[in-house]
Amino acid sequence: MIREELIFVVTCDISGLARGKGFPARELPLRLKKGVGWTGSNLMMSPFGPIWDTPFGTAGDFMIVPDPAAEVRVDFADGSAIEHFFLGDICNTDGSAWECCPRDFLRRAIWQLEEVAHLRVIAAFEQEFLYTGTSDRPGDAYALGAFRRQGCFGESFVAALRAAGVVPDTFLAEYGPRQFEVTVMPEPALTAADHAVITREMARAVAHRLGHRVIFSPKPDPDLVGNGVHIHMSLVDAAGRPATHSPGEPMDLSKPAQHFFAGVLHHMPATCSITAPSPVSYLRLVPNAWAPTLIDLVRQDRGASLRICPVFAAATANEVARQFHVEFRPTDAAASPYLALGAVIFAGADGIRRALPLPATSGAPPSLPRSLPDALDRLAASETVAGWFGPTHFDAYLRFKRVEAEKVAELSPAELCARYAEVY
Repeated sequence: MIREELIFVVTCDISGLARGKGFPARELPLRLKKGVGWTGSNLMMSPFGPIWDTPFGTAGDFMIVPDPAAEVRVDFADGSAIEHFFLGDICNTDGSAWECCPRDFLRRAIWQLEEVAHLRVIAAFEQEFLYTGTSDRPGDAYALGAFRRQGCFGESFVAALRAAGVVPDTFLAEYGPRQFEVTVMPEPALTAADHAVITREMARAVAHRLGHRVIFSPKPDPDLVGNGVHIHMSLVDAAGRPATHSPGEPMDLSKPAQHFFAGVLHHMPATCSITAPSPVSYLRLVPNAWAPTLIDLVRQDRGASLRICPVFAAATANEVARQFHVEFRPTDAAASPYLALGAVIFAGADGIRRALPLPATSGAPPSLPRSLPDALDRLAASETVAGWFGPTHFDAYLRFKRVEAEKVAELSPAELCARYAEVY
């Protein structure tokens, strides 16, 4: 059958889903300049499709412009269409950044941290999901048997990641039934978020070609553990040298890192609505579910919101400093990686700017918000976070998430989990 290769240009929007438009591959030189047409209200497409509320109406024209540094082209050599897409920026028609572009939100956070402290974030996303192409058996947690029964999915997935320019780190059978986890190697913040999007789409692409699907929903079933997304991060200076570790300081964190993570903790009540941004997210953030419930920083505790990770077999102080990092845990795949990581970096930069101290170790830490409406109320009350977004983007985000919460408010936990599992 006659075929012509197509290319897709992607934005990962408020719902955390990859949307955009395709075009013939032969048009790529032109599309690298003028992109593909987009509208403001396209940003307001709910996870379930309909645009329920929008500040943009039917007016306005924008373009998603492909980033040549974020191209994916994977030929699965099975007769299926080549996976060829670019991650892109939503721009005004003159090529300037649109104020509501999720990718530019992260880029502005990166600039803010560099301006305040001459520091950069190196990050890696650890992502959990269910794979429908394997059976559920008792005792499967981390088991070789569960790893074996996923068949060739893991090998094809890792090969696809590498072909897409993402360096795989680990792939394993996780704690929950049919649950798997993938980690990739750390990269500068924007690339790390790009790789998080690419990782999700390669998992979906491989599962699709095998006749199955992957489910990244934060809580696919109310009786099972959820799927988290953990952001591992460290700070480096302008020369690329590690800047997170300082032996003898509180938590062995350098002074800038103390202020950075104090800022992350300080803003967490509001930013939780960005990093855990769906109603079903809060079915995961409950006690005894291997998920955070408190706003805390703890050494090597997988129930913490911020976990100081271990250093493995480091023979020198330089190796300790290189490995030393902190894991941000209250996020999931309903979040756009650009918005989630951007919010964390903005919060950290604000902590450095204000020289915020780490919280006292005595006393009980405050709790994370217990629901999306609760988190959105905290967000709406934060003038600081509003400034990170800008008025138009902030209004759009609040409206989007409030109506999403309203539309599913009457669903039972089982119905809510099933609804989001269909989408994510």
